Amino acid sequence: MNWLTKFVKPIIKKLPGGKKSLDIGENAWIKCNQCQAMLYAEDLEKTIYVCPNCDDHIKIHPKIRLKQLFDGGVFEEIKYPAGFSDPLGFKDSKTYKERFNLAKSKTGLDDTFLIGSGKINGLATTVAAMSFEFMGGSCGAAASEAMVKAAEHAVTNNTPLVVFTCSGGMRMQENQFSLQALPKTTIAVQMVKDAKLPYVVVLTNPTSGGVSASFGMLGDITLAEPKALICFAGPRVISSTVGETLPDGFQRSEYLLDHGFIDQIVHRSEIKNKLTQILSLLLKRAA
Repeated sequence: MNWLTKFVKPIIKKLPGGKKSLDIGENAWIKCNQCQAMLYAEDLEKTIYVCPNCDDHIKIHPKIRLKQLFDGGVFEEIKYPAGFSDPLGFKDSKTYKERFNLAKSKTGLDDTFLIGSGKINGLATTVAAMSFEFMGGSCGAAASEAMVKAAEHAVTNNTPLVVFTCSGGMRMQENQFSLQALPKTTIAVQMVKDAKLPYVVVLTNPTSGGVSASFGMLGDITLAEPKALICFAGPRVISSTVGETLPDGFQRSEYLLDHGFIDQIVHRSEIKNKLTQILSLLLKRAA
């Protein structure tokens, strides 16, 4: 970045005469899905990708999430078995392998999860965060392995486990093999609880399908980001099934809080301190 792009936010990518503009990168601007505002990426980094106009919590990469949480942005990545498996030879407009490799290339992840170990305000913690960019955050066999690995690391190192969900549900390309992940993730959570270690879930937009039917709803404490869609079947599916218009805000964080499904809604900028408070209390209680 030169002196001009540092101080003048880019507006166009081509100059008159077909010449290329200054090198601003393809993702210099990000559109807010809530208010439709075009937001400068460097400005969004300062707000942890929360829209300054409408406060919408934009989906973020798990690596950004973990760097925000861990002291100094430093953490150790915990690898998990994430080999590709296509037992059905699934193909729609693309093969499953093509979609999987595209997701890996786009996100830099082995699969939906990124697991990190580090300190949150001095508290040693294991954190697993999901990427919606990786095939809609869908969970297959590798996701269950990730949850088991995160749980084993937490138990072995005597740390709490925090999970950030962001998923459209189970991975249809793996069919019944992805459904087998549901009980496996539940068993992984129970490993942490049997060790009397805190298990805290932070539900982000969206959290739906099998994730909300398994490890997403098993937290000792369940937090959520504002206005996150949290459900099993989405509002469009329910509306078309029952033939009725659903109330505004149905299945959003605020609605679920009012009906006792979650414990608290926490702004992204406050999540680190809130987790510190909760984990400290739970660890004292378990001692």
